[in-house]
Amino acid sequence: MNFPIEYDEPLFRPPSEARSLIIQITLGCSWNKCSFCEMYTSKQFTARKEEAIFTDIEAFAPHTAQIKRVFLADGDPLVLSNDRLIRILNKVTETFPNLNRISTYASPSNLKRKSDEELRALKNAGLTLLYVGIESGDSEVLECIQKGETFETTIEGLNKSKTAGMHSSVMLINGVGGKLLSKQHAINSAKVLNATQPKYASTLVLTAHKGMPHYKDRYKGEFIELEKKELFEEMKLFMEHLELTETIFRSDHASNHLILKGILGKDKQKMLDQIDVAIQYSEQYSNVGGGY
Repeated sequence: MNFPIEYDEPLFRPPSEARSLIIQITLGCSWNKCSFCEMYTSKQFTARKEEAIFTDIEAFAPHTAQIKRVFLADGDPLVLSNDRLIRILNKVTETFPNLNRISTYASPSNLKRKSDEELRALKNAGLTLLYVGIESGDSEVLECIQKGETFETTIEGLNKSKTAGMHSSVMLINGVGGKLLSKQHAINSAKVLNATQPKYASTLVLTAHKGMPHYKDRYKGEFIELEKKELFEEMKLFMEHLELTETIFRSDHASNHLILKGILGKDKQKMLDQIDVAIQYSEQYSNVGGGY
């Protein structure tokens, strides 16, 4: 198959964007300092030229009837100016009139830097779903993992986009603060979700792709990795403190030892019961890559 465009690899997208057309409008990540993240360490952040972006979009014009979703890559396109973003969004919607949604990755700080009017303009231009990796709601954990965010900036950024009419899909990392910060990581992460009530929320388990020593070197503090049972206990504490009304929740990433799916809050007790079973029998299971 002759694919119409050539991507600048590596290319990442959320699992739910598997059937989306991906258009790279930036390359890499403008922050690119997070202790846990190796996604874009091989790239230097670059804003692609509009001419090249438009050429990529036009390459799919013959397939316009099949294209229902577009995902704008790479790491944080919202670092770009609104004028530039809206020109790109307009090109996307004009080329693909059957779109159901346009989505992208976003950071709380980039959302916070946009004015209310700018965010509404982006939403009106077609950007309706943001994937926001907040990783933790605890300011100390966020400092240790060099996220460049705080409890306050995370809430402010998410709520600004919500007020503008955008949906958010929020991701947190189970075990990212280690044993010493596990409790506050769980509780304050729940507080952030309670304060923002995102449309979607998910968790994955900390995975050190270059090995735990490499992660510890980049972590700004003392890090002691959680055992599997402790990961479940952290997850239980997090879940106990959630006060959500209609957030669609998933912990079904390949890194998760326990698969949880449901709507919070109506399925909260069911998920807590599942976690209790996992804690009870955790020592009997050794399949790291699987689920219960």
